[in-house]
Amino acid sequence: MAGIDHAKIQEAVRLILEAVGENPDREGLQDTPKRVAKMYEEAFSGLHTDPKDYFETVFEEQYEELVLVKDIPFYSMCEHHLVPFFGRAHVAYMPKGGKVTGLSKLARAVETVSRRPQLQERITSEVAEAIMEMLQPHGAMVIVEAEHMCMAMRGVKKPGAKTVTTAARGCYENDAQLRTELLSLIRSS
Repeated sequence: MAGIDHAKIQEAVRLILEAVGENPDREGLQDTPKRVAKMYEEAFSGLHTDPKDYFETVFEEQYEELVLVKDIPFYSMCEHHLVPFFGRAHVAYMPKGGKVTGLSKLARAVETVSRRPQLQERITSEVAEAIMEMLQPHGAMVIVEAEHMCMAMRGVKKPGAKTVTTAARGCYENDAQLRTELLSLIRSS
């Protein structure tokens, strides 16, 4: 993958192991720098992809009602501590002018945006903005629920605490009834 320097990551991981008092040549740690470099390549695979690219292909369908893909699992890396956060995203939009996209494209946009050093708030707004720009729907709403390991394993140490972020655009920004309908559908099993 372009942009990932495995040798530099391996060197850095080796230095971190030494800095915390470990022996990077110990049997269990000998391949850790390689494994971490490979893991970072996967964890940060969204750095060189634009989520808007997924919405370039649209289909003509005279449908102007809610489209919702809920419970999209994602994994990301907190840009402040480089520890994981993970959860589920719910992505909705109301098509306009016969412009619909493949359902998998909504999940792919979440995946791409989450696969970089990230903030949950940014994931939420970037997905909503990509949908609005590329599909030009009546509106879009993205809700992200996540648990942050930077809160669970360090600092305040509150495992199980969830953070919820929302981005409402277009008709979802100003219409409480539409938002309520959408939230009700997300809560339903």
